[in-house]
Amino acid sequence: MITTIVLDKTGTITEGKPTLTDIFWLDETDIHRSILVGMEKLSEHPLAQAVVNYLGEVPSVVVTGFESITGKGVKATADGQEYYVGSKRLLTESNITISNALLEKEKAWSLLSKTIIWFANQTQALAVMAIADPVKATSAQAIQSLHDMDREVIMLTGDQEATAKNIAQQVGITQYHAGFLPHEKADFIKELQRNGKVVAMVGDGINDSAALAQADVSIAMGKGSDIAMEVAKMTIISSDLSKIPMAIQLSKRTVSTIRQNLFWAFIYNVIGIPVAAGILYPINGFTLNPMIAGAAMALSSVSVVSNSLRLKWIKM
Repeated sequence: MITTIVLDKTGTITEGKPTLTDIFWLDETDIHRSILVGMEKLSEHPLAQAVVNYLGEVPSVVVTGFESITGKGVKATADGQEYYVGSKRLLTESNITISNALLEKEKAWSLLSKTIIWFANQTQALAVMAIADPVKATSAQAIQSLHDMDREVIMLTGDQEATAKNIAQQVGITQYHAGFLPHEKADFIKELQRNGKVVAMVGDGINDSAALAQADVSIAMGKGSDIAMEVAKMTIISSDLSKIPMAIQLSKRTVSTIRQNLFWAFIYNVIGIPVAAGILYPINGFTLNPMIAGAAMALSSVSVVSNSLRLKWIKM
């Protein structure tokens, strides 16, 4: 039985339709804007598409050496300089300076549950951007339903601490971890399993595929990436979290029905086979007509199938 359910944030708890709402430049020039658009057009990340949509009319420049850094962002070369777009962690690890003005914007926007991404050259951050991704209307109720079923619910996200905390509070999650890279999500699930937990992982993106593969039960959101759905054992076509408690209830009823069918089939055989073999003949001369035995066998099959078909009418 599943004891712990691990949820990704973006596209699982939230809508997965990010929109760039704010951008603050430390050094805004036409060439910088063009380089930003040029890099984001080459990225497959949903947040990159939000930037492109926001700056859609800005002409892009050709960038070279484009490289995707898993879970952190991208980098490329333009005009002989390296440029970066991604998380604060990417900039920190690349020894890039971030001004106080940009940090203040980051802090303010993070408190509004917005995801923060950065644009920088090889020495300093040039701009900070805020992207909003609203929580799904059904997420809070679905998570409450999982709590009511005595399931432990944990949120893992690559987003920053402030945004993760705000989203977790909105949907009623007390356990969450921010700033996780894809392999860290998989390692976290592995640690839960070592502690005796049976873990279900729910995600929608490429970054969730390793964690989905590691989990005992993997569930993909149907509007997510093809890789996530390929790895997952179950796909929620509607991407509605409320379907997960329903799926758990349906699985419990299915197992219960299987046990009922096995029980009655066992009882039928325990009684029917000895009678058909003539166990009562020495006592009272009773023998079972083969036609009656065949009808009884057919009736047994009908009863098992009918009992199973009751699942079709269960209202969740």
